[in-house]
Formats: sequence, structure tokens, C-alpha cells
Amino acid sequence: MQHNVLILDFGSQYTQLIARRVRELNIFCEIFPFDKIPTDLSSYKAVILGGSPFSVRSVDALHPDLTKIRGIIPLLAVCYGAQYLAHFSGGEVVQSNTREYGRANLNYIKNSELLFENINLNSQVWMSHSDSIKNLPINGIKLASTNDVENAAYRIEGESTYAIQFHPEVYHSTDGKHLLENFLVKIAKVPQTFTPNAFVDDCINDLKNKIKNDKVILGLSGGVD
Repeated sequence: MQHNVLILDFGSQYTQLIARRVRELNIFCEIFPFDKIPTDLSSYKAVILGGSPFSVRSVDALHPDLTKIRGIIPLLAVCYGAQYLAHFSGGEVVQSNTREYGRANLNYIKNSELLFENINLNSQVWMSHSDSIKNLPINGIKLASTNDVENAAYRIEGESTYAIQFHPEVYHSTDGKHLLENFLVKIAKVPQTFTPNAFVDDCINDLKNKIKNDKVILGLSGGVD
């Protein structure tokens, strides 16, 4: 059985980069639009909410249905996802004085938390947001801060739900890949068994079982998409 990670896409330019970082950890993942969540979630060991150019305070805010995820499947909310959880779970999100885009350093880390295990104080992270989380959601516990962002990371007590305001998938977040590994491997317990070759073999076997002796029309790209 393939152990999958579900990534929900809210239109961020970094969504595909999240998937790349996850697969670099030898973990298989799939990307779905935020409003097209699979009905059967039994094969998913973890869920990641991506970022978005939208604001959770807007009438056009994107609303995922997390009723089958929250408190059931380990969840990591990134940027917009972190703001969404705060805004619609009893917290408060406000417009930042200035749009924050660039490097920042974590000047506070709750090291006892698995999410930040072996991540050093002053670790560099990449910010890209115009809103900030002023007050944490109900049962929210602060895990990290920067000079300008008080609630740079938090978790929700009683759930395996974590949220970060920064982008761990971006190269400039020096410990970002390590944070993703902490979440996926240490918290969500996702096996690191995925390889591209194994994926190809699984696809071939699956197609053989589906197609059998039928004929198919195949469109093949010659480039690297």
C-alpha cells in the first residue's frame, strides 16, 4: 500500500516546490485543489495546506472542508493555511503594517516540540505574506517567533495540527527541509519508501490490470514537464 501525503493547493507559486521537497524525502505525495479533496482519505498519512495570494480576511477567501482531516490526520498548515486555521478557529488575523517578503530569523523556538527538533535558534526562514496572525486560535500554542512575526509557528492542543507562517519549501529557509522531515517522519510517521523507479513500476502494474487486452490512445510528451 502506497502511503501518501496530500497537499492542498490554494494557488501559491510554491505548491509544486512543496511536493518536490516531500519527494526528496522519499515520500510520495499528491496535489489536489483545496476544493477537490478526495472522498477517500484512508491512504493519506499526512496533509499539508499550502500558501495562497488571497487573504483569509477577504470575501473571496478560499475555504477548504477540513472536517475529515482536522484531529484525524496529521496536518501542517503553511502561510495562508496557518492564517486560515487561526482566523476560522477563534484566532485573529490582521493586515500587516508592511508586506513581508524575504528572509527572517527565528529568535524564539520551542525546542521541546518535535516540529522544531534539532532546528537552531536564529534559523533563517522565508516569509511572503501581507497578513499576520495577531491572536492564536483556540487551544493554540506558540512554537516560534521572528522579530516582526510574533506567531511564526504554532500547534493546536489535542490535535496533530501544526501551522507555520513561513515557507519551509523555499531554498532560503535553511532548515525548511528538516522541518518537513520532522513533521512527516517524526510526527505523522510516514515511511520513507518512495522512489521514482518504484512509482513507475507501480504505475505499469496498475495500467496492466486496468487495460488488460484493451487498446488505448496515448499522448506522450518528449520533454521534461
